[in-house]
Amino acid sequence: MTPAPLVIPPLQVPLLQVLLLLVPLLLPFAAPPLARRILDRCPPVAALWTLTASALLLAGGTVAALGTLALTGLLKIPAFAALGELTHPLRTPSAHLTLPLAALAAGLLTVGALTLGRSVLRQVTGFRAARSEADRRPAAGDLCVVDSPHPDAYALPGRPGRIVVTTGMLRSLDAAEREALFAHERAHNAGRHHYFLAAAELTAHCHPALRPVRAAIRLAAERAADEAAAGAVGDRRLTARAIARAALASSAPSPHPSVLPGVATGPVPHRVTALLSPVPPRARTWIAALLTTCALLSCATAVTVALQVHENIEIAQGETTD
Repeated sequence: MTPAPLVIPPLQVPLLQVLLLLVPLLLPFAAPPLARRILDRCPPVAALWTLTASALLLAGGTVAALGTLALTGLLKIPAFAALGELTHPLRTPSAHLTLPLAALAAGLLTVGALTLGRSVLRQVTGFRAARSEADRRPAAGDLCVVDSPHPDAYALPGRPGRIVVTTGMLRSLDAAEREALFAHERAHNAGRHHYFLAAAELTAHCHPALRPVRAAIRLAAERAADEAAAGAVGDRRLTARAIARAALASSAPSPHPSVLPGVATGPVPHRVTALLSPVPPRARTWIAALLTTCALLSCATAVTVALQVHENIEIAQGETTD
């Protein structure tokens, strides 16, 4: 007589699911110190890609974990269980634990969605205003000069991409420094850095620990543009001087949205010091690998538990049997 095959249920310890969902919520706290080390010890372009990809994975793991917790708690409520067509009780820990955690998760998701929506509205409004102002001005190639005493310069993506600079900024720099400034902003458009900044803004609303990573991504984008500008003009000292003078001139906050990269963004002394350093940073791949591993572990854990919860819901619906 052939023995019956051993059937392993998807997860017999529901409490383990809750504990595993804490992993994607805790791992982002390791990102800020790693991000600072990556900025100091990796080339700017590599740091920009590593930080952005890792932040997106950590944010995705956070949202998936919170969503799974919220859904599990909702299905413990009879009205939502009926909507979900559950014919059997959903296998979860005690309702005294599940419901408060689900309420907290739902609240965090709601707050994050509201702040993200407000940020998107502000960024889109600012971008449209900047684009409208640039389109009304005559352009010399990709350069658009705005008559304003406030020194400012930023890269405006689109078709065509523009370099927007005010007359106040032009008066603050000499001819050679202006060329370094233009090369810096062109590097932003060529590298599509606005996409990285938009991703950084998105992730910062998914987990509070990713807000310092947003600042690190912005700095990495500026450092990448600094290095590209130094290569274009062939003078690192000139580029550093142009950045320092532009930052000193534009002491007031810039009115353009934060997803539009500008020459005076980020900690300027750090950028100037890096440009004046005769030795470029050596790539420390183990730091980037550590952050990437944390991000992948966060996302993989959240997805695995979400799939297990989905199987438990199918069992409760009577679609699958142990």
